[in-house]
Amino acid sequence: QVQLVESGGGLVQAGDSLRLSCAASGFTFSNRGMGWFRQAPGKEREFLASISYRGTGTNYADSVKGRFTISRDNAKNTVYLQMSSLKPEDTAVYYCAAANVPAQRTLARDYVYWGQGTQVTVSS
Repeated sequence: QVQLVESGGGLVQAGDSLRLSCAASGFTFSNRGMGWFRQAPGKEREFLASISYRGTGTNYADSVKGRFTISRDNAKNTVYLQMSSLKPEDTAVYYCAAANVPAQRTLARDYVYWGQGTQVTVSS
């Protein structure tokens, strides 16, 4: 059974940092690109960051470039999203996802497995 379980969300103040984790099971994690997305109320799901299967390739949305860092530990079947300089507009449910290929991808349609999401709320 495929599972992606996000953790690390919560309520923080503007300017704070937060690290999200996503633990994967039920598939060969080290063979797939991984990504992070978010969805705020009333908005479409937004791509944030992606990483290739070995972690050698990454890509970021302009809205988070320089503030967020994606990484992975294949030994632990876990992908991370380190977030810094958080802003109120970063408030959303954050999702991790596994791609259908080893490379990193930016489109939601290229991801086949999704977690249930974790809430991040940034107060001003």
